[in-house]
Amino acid sequence: MLLEVRNLSKKFGGFTAISNVNLSVKQGEVRGIIGPNGSGKSTLFNLISGVYKPEPGASIVFDGQDITGLEPHEIARRGVARTFQMLRIFSGMSVIENTMVGHHALIPYDTASAVLGTRRVWHDEQKLRAEMMELLAFIGLADFAEMPAGELSGGQRRLLALGRAMAAKPKLLMLDEPGAGLSPTNVDILLDTVLALQKRFGLTVIIIEHILKLVMDTCQTVSVLEHGEKIAEGTPAEIKENHAVIEAYLGKEMKDDEVRAYMRSA
Repeated sequence: MLLEVRNLSKKFGGFTAISNVNLSVKQGEVRGIIGPNGSGKSTLFNLISGVYKPEPGASIVFDGQDITGLEPHEIARRGVARTFQMLRIFSGMSVIENTMVGHHALIPYDTASAVLGTRRVWHDEQKLRAEMMELLAFIGLADFAEMPAGELSGGQRRLLALGRAMAAKPKLLMLDEPGAGLSPTNVDILLDTVLALQKRFGLTVIIIEHILKLVMDTCQTVSVLEHGEKIAEGTPAEIKENHAVIEAYLGKEMKDDEVRAYMRSA
């Protein structure tokens, strides 16, 4: 397993956002995380990526290393990258500069060398710029490399956030609602890009998404959260037929056959 999460919990005061969640993700897998609003999906990402610290007794093992409680930059350096629900684009910087920011955790030289502008720094930055142009070409943004990121469309900004995460050369890519606010066409473009990156670089991908069809059509395994607990896990076909999942999304009022029809069409 590339990622092993055991007994993961997080409390905010008297509120339990995540309760004893276990999760195992294989190398090269595309995993979906779904659940109603407030079910703890983003909190789970924040715990894995180090934004939040878990409650005592939790264990997060990534690529054979215990990363429980490490700082976000330390976790990123080990090969975990993520995007956020709310895009954090530097609007005044160019597209390629935004992408280069994603590589900062892997910079091989120190602050003094950067200030002095040594030959090594110049060489490394030229090499990095060439690598970032290749990445931008792959995700379809090469023609916009020198444009201020604030001038990009919504779909292009989502692609830029993806490119910036990929600039960290991750083994695990975690996407928090990548399709939020996008048209169906742009969602398809984004997910085709994600799958192309996954295939080219052998990535493991975890996707949080409210667009159920996107998850069901893309992911090999789907884990379902409700009220901070994992209530189901299986293939998309199994999840569509799972009574607990149907009830979590749509309540108890509708007949099972009606709900299943909804899940299949979502």
